[in-house]
Amino acid sequence: MDSKDLTKEYTNGEVTIIWKNALCQHAAECVKNNPDVFKPKEKPWIHPENSSTKKIIDTVNKCPSGALTYKMNNHE
Repeated sequence: MDSKDLTKEYTNGEVTIIWKNALCQHAAECVKNNPDVFKPKEKPWIHPENSSTKKIIDTVNKCPSGALTYKMNNHE
């Protein structure tokens, strides 16, 4: 596996954040907009359980590089 092309997923149960490190431009918009979730000095650095689904979606949609996307989880 190429460590420069990782895709990781983090979920709060309702929404899953998908992060692709190869696309990340480190603009830090995620950290600025939702520091309770995006904590670059921690591992793992994404903590979706610390925020509402709406705020996570709003934050992910502000990612200028497209490194962050999301998918809604099905609860059937």
